[in-house]
Amino acid sequence: MPFEGLAEGDVLDVLGVHFAVLDVPGHTQGHIAFHADCTGSNRERLDAPLLFCGDTLFSAGCGRLLEGSAEQMLHSLQKLMRLAPETLVYGGHEYTLENLRFALVVEPDNDASSNYLLHCRSLRDRGLPTLPSSLERELQVNPFLRIHWPSVRDRVSERFSSSMPYDDMAVFAALREWKNNF
Repeated sequence: MPFEGLAEGDVLDVLGVHFAVLDVPGHTQGHIAFHADCTGSNRERLDAPLLFCGDTLFSAGCGRLLEGSAEQMLHSLQKLMRLAPETLVYGGHEYTLENLRFALVVEPDNDASSNYLLHCRSLRDRGLPTLPSSLERELQVNPFLRIHWPSVRDRVSERFSSSMPYDDMAVFAALREWKNNF
């Protein structure tokens, strides 16, 4: 079967919805995501922007670094964070409950995460998926999108070393390592 690679800037039409291809390396070197906004012809077809992001962004988490680096993943997540808050996020796996348990270890006082965990448990108890999430919600509960928050930085520093550099890259890399061993 013929294969055609896709890269940032390409557009894919699926059932009349136009998806922009985004390069989001980190999980793997060639990882891509598909984003459909509500402009142009999509305006008539979509109620909210859509993001299919594979293993880059999960609800309350992010993918492991298999081929990519922490720096690549952080840049990819920062790119996704610039999308509209109402964007519906479809990650590649249903890891929400486990990710929220980790998020609450990182930020035990995050009421948004506590409430979302209760909501997601209720959904799963009824056999329903927790996905999609929204970018707005992820900005409230996902520690990998909250590395600039003092509550996340303080817990990461507490966990690893008070002398750890206090920059985004160091916090992100330490947080990803913590999640790997959670």
